Amino acid sequence: MPSPTRQVFFLSNGTAITAETLGLSLLAQFPDHKFQTRTIPFIDTLEKVHAVAEEINHSINGANQLPIVICTMGDDDLMKIVNQTKALVIDPFGDILPRLEKVLAAQHHQPGQSHRTVNLSLYESRIDAIDYAMQHDDGGKTQNYDEADIILVGVSRSGKTPSCLYLALQFGIKAANYPITEEDMDFEQLPKPLRPFKDRLYGLTTNLNRLVNIRQERRPDSRYSSSEQCRYELRAVEDMYLRHNIPYINTSEMSVEEISARIIRDNDLHRSDLT
Repeated sequence: MPSPTRQVFFLSNGTAITAETLGLSLLAQFPDHKFQTRTIPFIDTLEKVHAVAEEINHSINGANQLPIVICTMGDDDLMKIVNQTKALVIDPFGDILPRLEKVLAAQHHQPGQSHRTVNLSLYESRIDAIDYAMQHDDGGKTQNYDEADIILVGVSRSGKTPSCLYLALQFGIKAANYPITEEDMDFEQLPKPLRPFKDRLYGLTTNLNRLVNIRQERRPDSRYSSSEQCRYELRAVEDMYLRHNIPYINTSEMSVEEISARIIRDNDLHRSDLT
């Protein structure tokens, strides 16, 4: 019998991005369980935290399952209220920061201080990279490929756009993407805009069923989404990768985070981390 859906809360007195990112990574380790998640940011007053605590306590379902709370509150008074709830409370800041303070002999940022704008140059590099990814999406502005850190290539709907945007947003990496079309597959040479930048190319591919399903959502019952067309394009683009010694990965079982991590590792790219 499948287990009931468990309630999970991601809480913070800031954006809750850290709590959500960490929480989703942890929950992914339990694929046989069902979770219903709720992200609540900007819990920055006692009134707000009491309201959230009440919601957590009321979320206990008929199976009497303990809710899970992943919290990056960074405020002792607010955390006391959260810790009084009938939930499993995971507080990575409370568990880890005191240990780091001891080793580093330093105090961490006070609540309300945003670590995301401390290094303005890194912040601006992300903005520039996002702008670059959007302008160079789907083969746009190929004349500016000399500015790219990486150029992702692949058939339509193989994960190029989300990977480029994630690389830009998270790491300030300038990533362009170029769609390999059926016309490109008729020639043994690389598409002309890519030839001077072969050392920056990285290929994405996927499996047949996944590509068909994704394309069916976009253009149902079309030649574009047919099994025959998808099979032909995948085989042709993988032949192209091998012919020109372009490194590539199959993204069918990978999240955008995993794809991006592989791209960074395989190409020895510099990560401008702000987190």
